[in-house]
Amino acid sequence: MSSPCPTPSAPEELHAQVWRASSLGGSASACVPSGFAALDAELPGGGWPTRGLSEILLSRPAVLEWRLLAPALRGAGTRPLLLINPPLVPHLAGLQACGLPPQQLVWIRAETPQQQLWAAEQAIKSNAAAAVLAWLPQARPEQIRRLQTHALSTEAPIFVFRPLQQAQRQSSAAPLRLAVDAVDWALQLRILKRRGPVFDGVLNLPAPPTDLARVLTPRMLAPRHSPALDPVEHSHALARPARPLTVP
Repeated sequence: MSSPCPTPSAPEELHAQVWRASSLGGSASACVPSGFAALDAELPGGGWPTRGLSEILLSRPAVLEWRLLAPALRGAGTRPLLLINPPLVPHLAGLQACGLPPQQLVWIRAETPQQQLWAAEQAIKSNAAAAVLAWLPQARPEQIRRLQTHALSTEAPIFVFRPLQQAQRQSSAAPLRLAVDAVDWALQLRILKRRGPVFDGVLNLPAPPTDLARVLTPRMLAPRHSPALDPVEHSHALARPARPLTVP
């Protein structure tokens, strides 16, 4: 007995999956605005994708990711934000200052690479979170491909963080891949992979910590490094004790 033919995709879904090499691709699923107009203008669909991984390569883990993602996560709704294997213990007061309610944050502590990958897979497959943030420094390309397969049926944005120096030359199945560094109060962001033309430039995104943005003057926000007000040191204030949920 022959198997039934697969249901054809709707025309609008096919249109979103096909694009000219010289133009940005569309998105068949909803996208979440990043909070940075310059970044949204370069992302297919105009924001962080759902139904797919966003792989973010960091020069300094636990320093840059909150400044990049907090504007988008603030409007993520009431479902939990799942934090899997963050390199430093999340500091609830610091994250609350970024607009992320403590009661919405669920920290999942996984000790080994196998537990970290398992926790990320289960979080993605559950489709119960407003967003999943997974720090997977030792993930291999075939494991990223497996996570991407699971993410295809997830309605929330999925962010995977990996070390820049270790991962930037590896292949990746993630449809969106970024490299992030910081200079003073700005994030410097390169788009390594997207559905569309190659992005050769660098995006400079103003991203001072929320509590300091209210008191810093334009002169203080100008590109320069001030040892008395180090953005790296301040970012570490976002990583202090919280209540973990340990993976068995």
